[in-house]
Amino acid sequence: MQDLAIFPLFYLPPVVYFSALKTHGFEFLLEKNEHFPKQTFRNRASIASPNGILALTIPVVKGAKVHTPIKDVKISDTIKWQRLHWLSLETCYRSSAYFEYYEADLVRFYEKKYTFLFDFNLELLNWLFDRLKIENEPNFTDTYSDYPEALDYRNKFSKKEIYTEKTKPYFQVFSDRNPFLPNLSIVDLLFNQGPQSKSYF
Repeated sequence: MQDLAIFPLFYLPPVVYFSALKTHGFEFLLEKNEHFPKQTFRNRASIASPNGILALTIPVVKGAKVHTPIKDVKISDTIKWQRLHWLSLETCYRSSAYFEYYEADLVRFYEKKYTFLFDFNLELLNWLFDRLKIENEPNFTDTYSDYPEALDYRNKFSKKEIYTEKTKPYFQVFSDRNPFLPNLSIVDLLFNQGPQSKSYF
């Protein structure tokens, strides 16, 4: 039996997130009740651009950042972030080997209006599991707790504490001008490696 593991829910999580999930056989709890922490992958993702790493950030409603449970954090529509994110993905990965393979399914996440960040991230995660052929039905925490018996990854992917694991290089777009960029969003791996992505973890 795998040890109990608690994971945060991210926006297009980094590759290392999936490597950590694999160590637990993709059996885990998603944290649904934590207070929204700033400057984490919960509302931002990193992709490869011609100039290096490009951060994509989902704006959230002001005032929801401090004492609001993550499941209740609302997305702000003050800027057309979905259009900007999709244009960035399209511009950066149009030349990748598998972008067109996933494009039609992925673009719908950037055309449909979402109210809550958690709902948006969860739908994307389920889509990613499906494309990676990972059979999983996420389970969630009931309350926010320390879970002393669990391996806690909720703070392992922040700027202050990064969960690290040796990553083997794979071909990336713009590899002619940038060195290998480890632990970008899972879509970087997916667009470049396609159906073989799962074997990378």
